This record gives sequence, C-alpha cells and structure tokens, in this order.
Amino acid sequence: MSRTAPSHSRRAFITTGGRALAGIAGILAAGRAPASWAARELSLLTAVNYAPASDVKLDELGKRFTKASGVSVRIDHIQSVQMPAKLSAEIMSKSGHDIMSLEMHYPWLFQPGLVDVSDICNDLAKKHGDWYTFAKEHALVKGQWLGVPFMYTSFPGSHRIDLFEKVNEREPDTWEDLLRAGRKLKKLGHPVGFAISQTTDSVTTLYSILWCYGAKDVAEDGKTISINSKQTEAAIDYVLALYNDAMDPAILSWDNAGNNQWLNSGKGSWIHNPISHYVVAKQEKLPVAELTGFHASPAGPAGRHTVGVPRSLGIWKFSKNIDVARDFLKWFLEPAQYHEWIVSGDSYNHPTWRDMENHPVWDLDKKYKPLKGMARYSHLYGWPAPPDEKIQLITNSYIIPNMFARVVTGASKPKEAMVWAETEIKRAFERG
Repeated sequence: MSRTAPSHSRRAFITTGGRALAGIAGILAAGRAPASWAARELSLLTAVNYAPASDVKLDELGKRFTKASGVSVRIDHIQSVQMPAKLSAEIMSKSGHDIMSLEMHYPWLFQPGLVDVSDICNDLAKKHGDWYTFAKEHALVKGQWLGVPFMYTSFPGSHRIDLFEKVNEREPDTWEDLLRAGRKLKKLGHPVGFAISQTTDSVTTLYSILWCYGAKDVAEDGKTISINSKQTEAAIDYVLALYNDAMDPAILSWDNAGNNQWLNSGKGSWIHNPISHYVVAKQEKLPVAELTGFHASPAGPAGRHTVGVPRSLGIWKFSKNIDVARDFLKWFLEPAQYHEWIVSGDSYNHPTWRDMENHPVWDLDKKYKPLKGMARYSHLYGWPAPPDEKIQLITNSYIIPNMFARVVTGASKPKEAMVWAETEIKRAFERG
C-alpha cells in the first residue's frame, strides 16, 4: 500500500467533494468563537474502535477543535459491550456525556433522551445525497433524526488465500461453498470460524445466515414473530453441520476479538468479520497480512444478505452544551476533518453516503475492492421488520446466538431451540 496516496487523495477529495458548513467553519477559521464557549468542556463517549488509529485520530481532532474554539474536549473510549449499560445509566440519571456514539438500534432505544439533529442531517444530505438505507433506518426515528450517521462497518468473508489454495478451493461465494471448503480445511488443521456466543459479532453472522436461508425472527409487519419456521430449521441444520465438520469448539467462548485473534494467530482459515484484524496485522507486520484476502459475505438459497453496522453521533437532551455539541458535529463532518478520520481507519470505518462509494479510502489497499458494494445487501438487525427499540432488546438478550448454541452443544434439538427462541422474543416484545 502506498503511504503517499492518502495526502494526494485528500486534496482531490476536498477539491471535488468538499463543501464546508459555512457557519462553524467561518467561526473557527476566523478564530472568533462565541464568548459563551469559554471555559466549556465538551464530553464525548464512544466505543473503542477496532482500528486503533481511528481513536488516536479522534483524540487529535478533539484537541484541534479545542485549539480553534477554546472548548475543552474530553473523549472517553469504552468497550462496545459496555455501551448499553452505560447509556442506560446516563439517561436514567440525566448526567454523563454530551455526545455519544450510537450503534444499530440505540437511537430507537434511547429516543426519549436524544436531541433532534434533523437540521444537521438534512443539510448533510443536501451536500452528499441520501444515506444508505440501513444507516437512515438506524437514526431516523419517527420522522426525527436522533443521531448523525458517521460510519458503518461491513462483514465480508476473510480467508487465508494460501490455505484455500492448498485444498483446491477459491474464496467461498455461498455458505455451502464454505462448508465444502471448511471440511477440507479442518482436516488440514486450519478450521473456519465465527462466534456462536453472547457477542454482537455472533449476532451479525447468524442473522446473515438466517436471511440467506430465507428465515427471519420478526416479519415485515414488525409484530409477527417468525423465528419458528422451516427456513430457520434449515439455517440451524447448516450451522450444526459447519460446527461439527469445519469449526473448532473454541468459537463457543469467543468475544468480539475472537475472530481477529483466530485468523491472525495462523490457525484459522476463514472468518466473517470487519477488516480490523487485517488493519492490525498490517500495522504489526504479521506474516498473515500478506496471505489474507476478502470476499463478499456468502450467499444462500434466498440470496445474499448480511448486516451493516452503522454508528451515529447523538446528543443528550440533558446536556448543558447542546449548542457547542451541535457545532462540534458540524465541524467534525466537514470534509477536511471527516476525511482525515475516515482514512485513519484504513477502511475499517466506511463512509455513510453513496457519493463516497468512490472515496479515496477504498483505494488504500487493492484488497478492499469487495467491500465497496456490500452496502447494497446490508441490513439492520431484525430485518425485514422495521427498526424499533424491541429489536435492540432481542439483540441485547443474545437470543439468536443462544438458539444456535443450544443446538450445536447438544442441549436442544432444532425444533426445541426454535420454540425456546420464539418464547424469548415474545418476552422481549413484552418488555419493549
């Protein structure tokens, strides 16, 4: 990868796509921040980024905003699994951070406490065109934007090119291709793997498989619980065969870092995961980096479907710095700052607008070509049901991975596991 490409691309991007938001840009460029900003501290809470350089860049941008505006910016990074409890505590106590990163259905789950940022989102849409559908569904809640989408991550297949070649296989185009190759790879001593555990990576991969086999947990009407079906049973049967014939039992205890460590250790041959493992492998000059390739998330009998994981930046209503928080978001999403942050993640962070499908970030590495088109078949958890807070409760309860885990561990038959999941989803709906 050329290290000189980003600076050249940055100039091209700002020239062709840079349309700054004049208000905040003018204030900061002139060095005349409002007097009311003096002695203010703006606090931002975000999940730890699996491309570490992105968190370093965000901290750097915070300091740059401070230098230009006089507002101190404190950025706190916590693990993504800690976010639901942390956000719940803040909204209940009406204290905490001013801005926070919101993932998946969090804008729906925490809607009573979030500021309407439709003006910012509408202005950005005028400049860039519309967001991808799943990013819009994530943050546009009952006609109001409650977060400003700023990135998403995709879940491609990542494979060891050399190991697949050893068993005379190409990268899998379908889940059945993966099973066939995986059987050979396990015999070679290099199983395939994805988490079947209480982790969001597991939720993502198992939703992808369910959809590809025509299954869904909730119907299009958002009310009918549909997990107990022949399609779900077919997906369970597939995962059971993959687990028995092509995987290692260690996947039952993986956290969100398990995929990354498995492939980078040299033992794993295939994972379903964002590209963070590759970003780290390149940074640490691991031999596996040169041997890793990417391909579209596999297809199944019902087509190609996977999860796109969007994040937006929201503002709490109880914040004493709503005006400054709004201006920070506008400033951060101007092309100069936003471009720097996007590129810092080496394409782990994908831009959220269609007009950025030709953004320079996609050209940082020739291996990223399969990632560009994945937004077209990416959905939020719970699809095809419309987004709402109940879907997030299903996610937070890990009902989907627990259903599969019951079968692969021998605790339940497929039909029993589906009945169990149906009951648990009903309970989640009652809580919602």
